[in-house]
Amino acid sequence: MTKRDLVIRISNDTGQIQQDVLAVVQKTLDYVTEALLKGETVELRNFGVFEVKMRKPRVGRNPNDPGKDVQIPARAVVKFKPGKEMRDRVLKLTEKMPL
Repeated sequence: MTKRDLVIRISNDTGQIQQDVLAVVQKTLDYVTEALLKGETVELRNFGVFEVKMRKPRVGRNPNDPGKDVQIPARAVVKFKPGKEMRDRVLKLTEKMPL
């Protein structure tokens, strides 16, 4: 699902104009990004938690030249932890999906 798909679904469900829905969705995403940039945790109940974590520096390998080590520097990454409701609903897919 893309942002456009989301806007269309919300617009159809609520009867709001797509431009207005797009503005709200974009502003929401902007605020989530701003909070993460400030180092804040973003918690959306029944959905999940976004937070910034620091990855430690590590040594990697180049698959084209495995004999050489490559230093990978520390960096900030966004982690997402799904909420209980989402996690439980996604787990139910395990029963439906063939291996």
